[in-house]
Amino acid sequence: MQTTISGIQVPDSVLAREVTEVVRDTASELIFNHSSRVYYFGAIAARQRGLYVDPDLLYAGAMFHDMGLTEKHSSVHERFEVDGANAARDFLRRHGIAESELDIVWTAIALHTTPGIAQHMHPVVALVTAGVEMDVLGLTHALYAEEERQAVVEAFPRSEHFKEDIIQAFYDGIKHKPETTFGNVKADVLADKDPHFVRGNFCDVIRQSRWAS
Repeated sequence: MQTTISGIQVPDSVLAREVTEVVRDTASELIFNHSSRVYYFGAIAARQRGLYVDPDLLYAGAMFHDMGLTEKHSSVHERFEVDGANAARDFLRRHGIAESELDIVWTAIALHTTPGIAQHMHPVVALVTAGVEMDVLGLTHALYAEEERQAVVEAFPRSEHFKEDIIQAFYDGIKHKPETTFGNVKADVLADKDPHFVRGNFCDVIRQSRWAS
């Protein structure tokens, strides 16, 4: 049975059903539910912003965005975002999706942890990041009606200690290749030159988000 939230459903397509099956069979319940919430929050954001996106592409981007954290798709030397993007591209290519659309989904996944860029790109790219930032960081919490937030979480529950669980999931997925986490080089420049610079901390933002757990 399809879950309808604020008039939004998972696409009723063969592709979307296979995406669901693959992610459910490969990722943990934590990642599956998180990825599902990313889709719904992203689709709601599309309506808020007056954007049209192919729902299959948005769903694929949302559901595969953390597949690089799974043992099956984690490489030795690539960033986990690239691993997830590659997994999605390979999956969609097998289903005959056009190369231009593969590139959109690949980019959406590859950039979902890079702030300040995705919102200026193709709507699928922007909305995957919007869904992630809402579910993990709560950055746009106030833009969603309370009933929308509750409905998404009731359909795809957050674990009791979601904030710590998702941080642990990130750690488990990247701890074997720390060199791939090299970040925004401009922060390194500021840290080198400005004694008063305070580097932002992703984990602190998660813990301080407006989400309860």
